[in-house]
Amino acid sequence: MTSQLRKFALLAAALAVSAGGLAHSAEDPRVRVTTSLGAFVIELNPERAPLTVANFLRYVNEGYYTNTLFHRVIANFLIQGGGVTPEYTAKTPREPIPNEAGNGLQNLRGAVGLARAAGPHTGDAQFFVNVGNNADLDPLPTRWGYAVFGRIVEGMDVVDLISVQPTGAVGGLKSDAPLKAVIIQSVTLIGGAPAEVATPPVQQPTPPDATPQAPPGQ
Repeated sequence: MTSQLRKFALLAAALAVSAGGLAHSAEDPRVRVTTSLGAFVIELNPERAPLTVANFLRYVNEGYYTNTLFHRVIANFLIQGGGVTPEYTAKTPREPIPNEAGNGLQNLRGAVGLARAAGPHTGDAQFFVNVGNNADLDPLPTRWGYAVFGRIVEGMDVVDLISVQPTGAVGGLKSDAPLKAVIIQSVTLIGGAPAEVATPPVQQPTPPDATPQAPPGQ
């Protein structure tokens, strides 16, 4: 290849990355979630959920999840955490991001999704792990779903252990909070490269509201 052709090839590659809006790595990022009951590993999917993965990794890199709780656990359904301190106070997250549900990833056992409030574009820091197959959390033409952005690849037994902890009303939480706190000690990137958001979030149109039963709310 001549020097001139090589320059054109490099320029084309740079433009392709810019147009795609994301920097992809050969290996999908993985993070280790270390808790007071053990550790598990999440493999993220930046191809299917680029905004959600980039958002999650930003919190990881900032150490946001350190010393937070899995504050909501329901056997055969899900475990949810990443936004409540051991003193049962809510952490202040960054701005919400657009909902990437409908990306082809389903809320099956072991899938990791972004928790949100009733509004479709209210997800920020809190995440959940599906303990069962939860089709009610997937989108339909008449409702928004809950965006899946990764899957458990190691330590699902730890997730199961967390999910069966005795629960009740604790520290101002009305229900489903472990009676003995399950603490997220750290969330660390252990493989792959962080995704980068190159375009600002764009508000998506909202279909008719249809909230799933017992959704992973904030």
